[in-house]
Amino acid sequence: MTDYGEEQRNELEAIESIYPDSFTVLSEDPVSFTITVASDAGENDETVEATLKFTYVEKYPDEPPLYEIYSQENLDEADVQDILSLLQQQAEENLGMVMIFTLVTAVQEKLNQIVDQIKNRREEEKRRKEKEAEEAEKVAFQGTVVTIENFLSWKAKFEQEMAELKRKRQKEEEQSGKAKLTGKQLFETDHNLDTSDIQFLEDAANSVEVDESLFQDMDDLDLEEDDPDFDPVGLGSDED
Repeated sequence: MTDYGEEQRNELEAIESIYPDSFTVLSEDPVSFTITVASDAGENDETVEATLKFTYVEKYPDEPPLYEIYSQENLDEADVQDILSLLQQQAEENLGMVMIFTLVTAVQEKLNQIVDQIKNRREEEKRRKEKEAEEAEKVAFQGTVVTIENFLSWKAKFEQEMAELKRKRQKEEEQSGKAKLTGKQLFETDHNLDTSDIQFLEDAANSVEVDESLFQDMDDLDLEEDDPDFDPVGLGSDED
C-alpha cells in the first residue's frame, strides 16, 4: 500500500532545498505551497514571472495535485491559459510519480519561450513599420499616376478654382472703383461742386485789397517803349 503522506513529505523537503528563495508553505492541512519561477532575462533585461500554487490531494501522486497561477508579472491572458494547459498536460503524463519539480521546470521553459516570443513580436513590429515607411517614401517619390479619370477630376477642380478667383477679383475691383470716383462722378453725385470754384474766385476777389497809391506816379514816367534801345530793367550789355 502506497504511503502518500510519506511521499509528499519527502517531495516537500526536496522542493524546499531546490527553491529555497521562492518556496513558501501556505498551509499544512491540506498541504499547500507556492513556488515562484521567472524567465531568463530578455533582450532588454525584461522577464516574465509566475507564482504557482500547488495543493496536495489525498492520493497524490496517483492523482494530480491542484494547481493555479497564484500571481504573475508581464503575462497576458493568452500566456496564462497556455501555462495552465501545459500544467494539465504534464500532470496527466506524470501520474504515479512525484511531479512538482517536473511541473515547475516545464513552466520555467515556457516562460523563456514567452520572452523569446515577445522579442520576436517586437522585431516583427519594427520590420513592419520600416516596410510601411519605405512604401510611403516610394509613393511620395513616384507621385500619382495620371489617368484620364483623375486628370478630368483635377481639370474640373482647377477650372472651378480659377472661376472663383476671377469672381473674387472682379468683386474687389468693383469695390475699389466705388471707393475711388472720377471727377465727373464726383460732380454727378455732389451738385454743390458745380459752383464751388466760381464761389472761391468771387470770395478771393472780394478779399483782395489794392493800394492805389502805388500807381499815382505812373503818368510821370517817360516810358519810351518804341525805342529799340529801351531797357526797362537795365539788363543791357555794354558793347566793346
